[in-house]
Amino acid sequence: MLLGKKRKLGRQIEDMSIGEKLTLTEKIEDKDLLLFLGLTNDSNPLYIQHDYASQTPYKKPIVPSIMLTGFVTSAVSKYMPGPGSHLKEQNLRFPKPLYHYATIDYTFEVKSIDRPNYEVEIAVQAVDESGDLVLKGTVIVCPPHKLERFEGSALDNF
Repeated sequence: MLLGKKRKLGRQIEDMSIGEKLTLTEKIEDKDLLLFLGLTNDSNPLYIQHDYASQTPYKKPIVPSIMLTGFVTSAVSKYMPGPGSHLKEQNLRFPKPLYHYATIDYTFEVKSIDRPNYEVEIAVQAVDESGDLVLKGTVIVCPPHKLERFEGSALDNF
């Protein structure tokens, strides 16, 4: 919980370099899927109904692609560049479906830094436990800006 605590900001653009990498592993559990689908009010039978999914080319329920995107945005917010950053653009493909209970390995790599526009391009890809590519693309991120020193409580968390 962040109430009453100031969060350290992520790295600013001048602290980042082309070629730096981040790797993360995520495991998809039932609780994660149910929370996500409940939050988004998504009841697509392809995501949750075994009888329906068994009659499709997928043969069993799949993980929503947007949920995989959520792990990307979370990694941007938490690690690369980190707290205070903002995702401005994304171009992601999902070449293979991901199934429930999968483990996904994400790799992020800084591809370019545009200091005048204060943007960083990050390539991202994710593979499942079989090594099959399930996500590939790029995101454009605005790293956290340097803030002026501020005395007072107006910038505290809500």
